[in-house]
Amino acid sequence: MEKIHKHVEESQVTISELMLPSHTNFSGKIHGGYILSLMDQIAFACASKHSKNYCVTASVDTVNFLKSIEVGELVTMKASVNYVGKTSMVIGIRVEAENIHTGVKKHCNSSYFTMVAKDDDGNNVEVPGLILDSKTEIRRFLKSEHRLKVNKQQKYQESSFEVAEHLHVLKEHNVIVSYKK
Repeated sequence: MEKIHKHVEESQVTISELMLPSHTNFSGKIHGGYILSLMDQIAFACASKHSKNYCVTASVDTVNFLKSIEVGELVTMKASVNYVGKTSMVIGIRVEAENIHTGVKKHCNSSYFTMVAKDDDGNNVEVPGLILDSKTEIRRFLKSEHRLKVNKQQKYQESSFEVAEHLHVLKEHNVIVSYKK
């Protein structure tokens, strides 16, 4: 069977939603959990569109809330497949908020969701490859691959962690170590 490859733009998804008072937290800003929920939805849509299968969220990497979002702003999320493995995809998501009165836009968040494609029985299924058409697409693919590699190294695994080997690092931080062997 010949492997299928798709252009990144074939799976891209964009959604926009007006932020309402019901989406706020106790400080009157849009709740981060609400934004995360929308991000999970667009990651699912993008991954499912690419794989033509149901997809589940395996992990979320690097969620930095850069700027708060106000009631009445139009939030736009753009999702692209940045990386594909055998059954998984890294979906890059950019979140922008626009003041609809002034037209001023601000970048509020970028994040990376790892999604896994599933068949009707819940088994992992292979996903199509990517055709990288631009410098940006190549950079995003390699950056995602590097991030996955670093995450797999797991420097501080519980089974092999020795406190004595790392105490010198803690001296540079605002902590008191009261641990006794």
